[in-house]
Amino acid sequence: MAGPMLSVRDAEGAAARVLSRDVQDFIAGGSEAEVTLAANRAALDAVFLTPRVLAGITACDPGTMLAGCRSALPVAIAPMSYQRLIHPEGEIGLARAAREAGIPIALSMMSSCLVEEVVAVGGTVWFQLYLLRDRGQVADLIQRAEEAGCRALVLTVDLPRIGRRLRDMRNGFTVPPQITAANLRDDAARMAGPPSAGASGLAIHTNQVFDPSLSWADVAWVRERTRLPLVLKGILHPEDARLAADSGAAAVVVSNHGGRQLDGAVASITALPGVCEAVDGRCEVLLDSGIRSGTDVLRALSLGARGVLLGRPALWGLASGGARGAAQVLSLLAEELTEAMTLAGCPDVGSARSLHITALAGVTGR
Repeated sequence: MAGPMLSVRDAEGAAARVLSRDVQDFIAGGSEAEVTLAANRAALDAVFLTPRVLAGITACDPGTMLAGCRSALPVAIAPMSYQRLIHPEGEIGLARAAREAGIPIALSMMSSCLVEEVVAVGGTVWFQLYLLRDRGQVADLIQRAEEAGCRALVLTVDLPRIGRRLRDMRNGFTVPPQITAANLRDDAARMAGPPSAGASGLAIHTNQVFDPSLSWADVAWVRERTRLPLVLKGILHPEDARLAADSGAAAVVVSNHGGRQLDGAVASITALPGVCEAVDGRCEVLLDSGIRSGTDVLRALSLGARGVLLGRPALWGLASGGARGAAQVLSLLAEELTEAMTLAGCPDVGSARSLHITALAGVTGR
């Protein structure tokens, strides 16, 4: 019998006991040989912190502002699609857990729940966009997100086409017809039937409806159509970070899409210091890809991030018990982070940036 869930990492085993193999692979897998997927963890584990002692800390304050929103932790939930595949509560359940934790949730454009239903939960919701070939539908989604009460737009910029996710291809992965991209209409909302052998229904659908010609002109097009803070997710190169700041982005997310796009791309934590230097405070810098513990959050803060986006562990929690399971994972993350801050001598989030870092495997730190 499995023991109690004592760490964020424990949630993966709990999820594996209830999910089918193809859905487990959909969550866990990366692209091609999964080199970047593995590198995200290796690079995080190569960041060593030098704690300060005799700091006189009786309590830590992990609260901060993310994209203009107050957050109880330097953490937001990353946008992840089709969550009713994971648990019947889907994105509504994860939004309830995020509200309980006091952190934002970025709702995927490919959500299996309506944006209005998720905002009605009562927490802080950001809306994530991909650029569709049908620009009219994108404009409508921006307006719907604003009218529903979303607090920011997150434009994912690293997916001109979906990476070759071999696990999904081998499994012939597709989303069942009763689960759709609830906020989209027409052919964009629903996948076709099971794909041919060696193909991914998800990849076929994505490449049919997403626009591969996404460019900086499209970022300006989105910026002109919203009054919400704009977050660009999928930045790794310092020059792209500078262009994002020039474009008026409120924040960038240093991300390799959790190792699911270009295999061989740099680990996110490795790219983080260069991005922070490039934007030079002109916009916030967040990080995702590979976060598995409160110590990982502290590592990201120490290298200059304002906060992180949490991906797979949030889905593991959702799978293991809906909103309650996801809330348990977020509670564990908060406990791990406050303990790490205390042991490192950091009374608040800002003080983490003064920690001395010893970094291996190409990560550059102070």
